Amino acid sequence: MANSEIPEHVAVIMDGNGRWASNNGLPRIQGHKAGLENIDRVIIAFRDAGVKYATFYTFSTENWSRPEKEVEGLIELLYDSLTRNIDFLIKEGIRLTHLGRTENLPQHVVDLINETIESTKKNSRITVSIAFDYGGRHEILRAVKMLIQQGLSATDITEKIFGSNLYTKELPDPDLIIRTGGEMRLSNFLIWQSAYSEFYTSPVLWPDFGPPEVKLAISEYKARDRRFGGI
Repeated sequence: MANSEIPEHVAVIMDGNGRWASNNGLPRIQGHKAGLENIDRVIIAFRDAGVKYATFYTFSTENWSRPEKEVEGLIELLYDSLTRNIDFLIKEGIRLTHLGRTENLPQHVVDLINETIESTKKNSRITVSIAFDYGGRHEILRAVKMLIQQGLSATDITEKIFGSNLYTKELPDPDLIIRTGGEMRLSNFLIWQSAYSEFYTSPVLWPDFGPPEVKLAISEYKARDRRFGGI
């Protein structure tokens, strides 16, 4: 039976920035810049469709292995985007959260992330999570260490308690995970949370993924029969 509901939480693996730049004869960093700028219009498309939570995978724990100049450029693009978009976030009712580590980021970036989170905490139209320096395996390992530090025994640990030690403890699990650029893998993204997520892949490179593609992805999701292991 088809699912008629709008997904409450959509998570996006934004793939194809580098290929988009190459196709347009531009440096890779310009592809990342175009990709970051594209998030705004996709947020609005999700919000207007009725999505309450949107998570964007912007920088993984593995991305540190990329060339130093590219990594530095990505971090500064994040900083510039937050600086430029604070008024947009407030005006559009967007609450911002961050998933991932902050200890490897420059202090001025961490400060701005925290300031943006604080400035938007009362917004309620849509919650947007930026997964920057995030990795699913790291998140699970971190949760295990936290449980050990809390002194819990094996019999005390439930899925609910484990989930309360994840970065996503205040978010529902994603109903739909979208990957752009035609690839079909999770790439260490929301491994625990995606147990029963619907997966949708689009051939469109991320900088070109806009409202029509959002509509198509949600339409596909609504046509799915979600049984969560049942009949």
